[in-house]
Amino acid sequence: MEFSLIDYIVFIGYAMVIISVGLWVSRTKKGKDKTAEDYFLAGKSLPWWAIGASLIAANISAEQFIGMSGSGFSIGLAIASYEWMAAITLLIVGKFFLPVFIEKGLYTIPEFVEARYSKNLKTILAIFWIALFIFVNLTSVLFLGSKALDTILGTGGGDYIIHGIVGLALFAAAYSIWGGLSAVAWTDVIQVVLLIVGGLITSFIALDHVTPDGGVVAGLSHIYNTAGDHFHMILTKGHKSFNDLPGIAVLVGGMWVANLYYWGFNQYIIQRTFAAKSLKEAQKGIAFAAFLKLIIPVIVVIPGIVAYVMFTSPEGTAVIPGVNEAFASGGGINYDKAYPWLISQFVPAGLQGLVLAALAAAIVSSLASMLNSTSTIFTMDIYKPYINKKATDKQIVFVGRLTVLISLIIACFVAPLLGSIKEMFQYIQEYTGLVSPGILGVFIMGLFYKKSTNNGAIWGVVLSIPIALVLKLATEMPWMDQMMITWISTMIIIGIVSYIEGKGQDDGKGISISREFFKTGPVFNISTVIISIILVVLYTLFW
Repeated sequence: MEFSLIDYIVFIGYAMVIISVGLWVSRTKKGKDKTAEDYFLAGKSLPWWAIGASLIAANISAEQFIGMSGSGFSIGLAIASYEWMAAITLLIVGKFFLPVFIEKGLYTIPEFVEARYSKNLKTILAIFWIALFIFVNLTSVLFLGSKALDTILGTGGGDYIIHGIVGLALFAAAYSIWGGLSAVAWTDVIQVVLLIVGGLITSFIALDHVTPDGGVVAGLSHIYNTAGDHFHMILTKGHKSFNDLPGIAVLVGGMWVANLYYWGFNQYIIQRTFAAKSLKEAQKGIAFAAFLKLIIPVIVVIPGIVAYVMFTSPEGTAVIPGVNEAFASGGGINYDKAYPWLISQFVPAGLQGLVLAALAAAIVSSLASMLNSTSTIFTMDIYKPYINKKATDKQIVFVGRLTVLISLIIACFVAPLLGSIKEMFQYIQEYTGLVSPGILGVFIMGLFYKKSTNNGAIWGVVLSIPIALVLKLATEMPWMDQMMITWISTMIIIGIVSYIEGKGQDDGKGISISREFFKTGPVFNISTVIISIILVVLYTLFW
């Protein structure tokens, strides 16, 4: 990609605006230090639109732009189930989980584990999440992001991987270390506008180039007519990717496990709702994020399908020189090159800076969110209760900032070791799926089964790992089905152990809830109806 002067100005201007806004919203009144609530929960001052935007900015990263676009090339629209089902999942989280979390005034998800089960179980899960964030989430985002930059700015041969990792890390650190969640959330509002606008520009330009005569509508019609197999949401048995997305089980099976775990109990996602002005504001923010989720497949999956059509070159497709060589990788096809290749090939000078800024926005906003949440969990769940019980707000904020820096340095060293993994989005989902069903089982039983005991939860989460491994190694069933079976098995174990231990009595830490507890406002209710109708229409059209 040859950047013009205007492209450099646009990209540098974007970076300066994000860093400036991040530092500006991080300021405190003269003579006052930032409190723990200021740093980790933005002073509990976030409005609904900032929460919704921040949820999406934290979620959409290189994993989606690069990984999901690669899956769009390989599988097609079926991969969009992650996004469209997430819209419904968000509404479930807003209605049934948030009232409990907000009422308890949580900083972290592990705090809920302590309040419902025990300090020991909380600490085990806190250490697990810190390791997951650093060694899986941060490293994969850094690697995929730098891989995209390498393809866009270089030859795709890996020359810019290290430079990309360091550059993205420094960018995220520039405002997130000092500002905490305030800086992350408020810059996310800008980032999400940029990533959606930039993403739509890439989609429209790609569609405009897929046929010799051009035209976005003509391009969309062409890819639908020539790649009809890529426009089915529900895959049939025998499809090459059935094991990744096992047909109707996607709607009624294991994807619910992945989505409920991610949107309901993932610290770097749910933390911004803890920072809401009120429960109602948090729920409106969740509904706003659900609407935004419906748009995401247009900006990440459609470009992948366009790249697939250009690669296979059916009749009526524009001839693109070098397209076959662009995706060649060790005798196979590197699907994850789809999105960066489209940018480098078709986005004209003058817009390249904006599109690259959109991609950077997706990567940096996710990095900043992950860093802030890693810091929150370590500081509030490890440092304060075990290392310095009498820590002042000043000490807590200092340790929080130090944790961000150390986490980032570790991730920068680990990221290059990931190597080139085909369809990394699916890879991450599959291996996270080994642990997420057990943890989800612990939370669901803790929320809605008053008899659940600490020992029951420990037995459930510990046994969930061998159950998941046995299903993975000894069976050929799709991994989503494995997740569903592991989740159900975990809850059965928790239920049996808890019932025997408590002799059928409610646990002392059981949560008392009533129907009134889950009442939601008219905005949330109307949003739920509209989103549900849209999803029924989408699945009917693209079944």
